[in-house]
Amino acid sequence: MKQFKIIISGGGTGGHIFPAISLGLGFKKRYPESNILYVGAINKMEMNIVPKYNFKIKGLWISGFQRSLSYKNLIFPLKLVYSLAQAFLIIKKFKPDIVIGTGGFVSGPVLLISQILKIPNVIQEQNSFPGLTNRILSIKTKIVFVAFQGMSKYFKDKKVMLFGNPLRNFNNDTKINRSELRDRFNLNKEKKLLLILGGSLGSKKINEFVKRKIDFFKKNNFQILWQTGKKYFHDFKKFSDNDIKVFPFIQEINKVFSISNVIISRSGAITLSELCFSKTPVFLIPSPNVTDNHQYYNALAYERKGAAILIEENELENKFEGSFVDLINDPKKQKYMIDNLNKMAKRNSVDLIINEIIKLI
Repeated sequence: MKQFKIIISGGGTGGHIFPAISLGLGFKKRYPESNILYVGAINKMEMNIVPKYNFKIKGLWISGFQRSLSYKNLIFPLKLVYSLAQAFLIIKKFKPDIVIGTGGFVSGPVLLISQILKIPNVIQEQNSFPGLTNRILSIKTKIVFVAFQGMSKYFKDKKVMLFGNPLRNFNNDTKINRSELRDRFNLNKEKKLLLILGGSLGSKKINEFVKRKIDFFKKNNFQILWQTGKKYFHDFKKFSDNDIKVFPFIQEINKVFSISNVIISRSGAITLSELCFSKTPVFLIPSPNVTDNHQYYNALAYERKGAAILIEENELENKFEGSFVDLINDPKKQKYMIDNLNKMAKRNSVDLIINEIIKLI
């Protein structure tokens, strides 16, 4: 049995962490003897999440550059130099066969040092508009794996492969007992279900919006499964009642998709890739507070394919209610959106990516 030594780095949000974990699990399934080291950022969510999947993890002292005026930028150069030194020592000691970067500021030092040391390295870019770090680092990387069409223009003269985003358990066809699932959440079988997803970190704006629209949703015979994010759970759990179930985080979200009638969601790349496996029409509300406004461009790509309804935060009060009522009263439109959403699903992404990585080792 082949044994590979692999460093995977990515973090800051679930959109960077879970693709990394999915690839790590894929390698472990195919090559159980492989030695995988995850490199994350100290005090970020990956330091808590990754060990739950039985991967070793090292933390770098690094954070992103603040786009607004902030005292934190004063120590950014120091953190960058220190994290590069940390990455160098980690890589020299571990001696990986390959380094995989899945994005987030922490992957920058790790990929850069791997390139300086001439260790094979690849990038897995989740978004439709790549960040500056990945665009720069792609110059010396072997392959850039992408999830959206038309990405070659950002990675000129590089080997770009469209395999989709590596997901957790969305590529299988495990049978789901929907009746049992509804009972688990204590849902009313006579009412439709609205699923609220504010991203892995939660969204104050979406949570506040849902709070204001509770009566509107109830009037339209909807009950709500509401994922607030851990940060906002205590502020919104008081709205729980017979028709509203509030959670900081919902596990096995692929199963919950199967019992939902409408979904309201942020448009992070991994969330969108997961939604492609649902049978549910979706409203996308992109976060305006992300690098290069990539969530907007992600959502726009889906809207242009007829796979989702895009409403920006500043348009919610004027557009949402009318769009929602139109959708729930138009079964043909729902089917059209679901069909287009499912067409965008990329199956077997993990296996396809691993096949190409193995060729580089």
